Amino acid sequence: MEWDTSIEFDPVILLFEDPDRFFSVRTAVGAANALMYEFPCDDGKEFLAAIEICLDVVKGNAEPEQLRAAIIRAADEAGVTAISVLH
Repeated sequence: MEWDTSIEFDPVILLFEDPDRFFSVRTAVGAANALMYEFPCDDGKEFLAAIEICLDVVKGNAEPEQLRAAIIRAADEAGVTAISVLH
């Protein structure tokens, strides 16, 4: 499985409780890092769905925009502010 950094989508900026802590997600690698290392919880339904979609995108079985939407839903579930940036 290749972690192709060219799998990009419009950025999602995640704002955590600490105002100096934010994370910009725009690739499958960035999504995986945010989910595994930045999220405050790792057991929600949307969190687990985002992990699954992240792997599906890397495998070519899902579209990057599906992952973007999953990150936003997981952030909402975890109480993390997600700012959706569209180009």
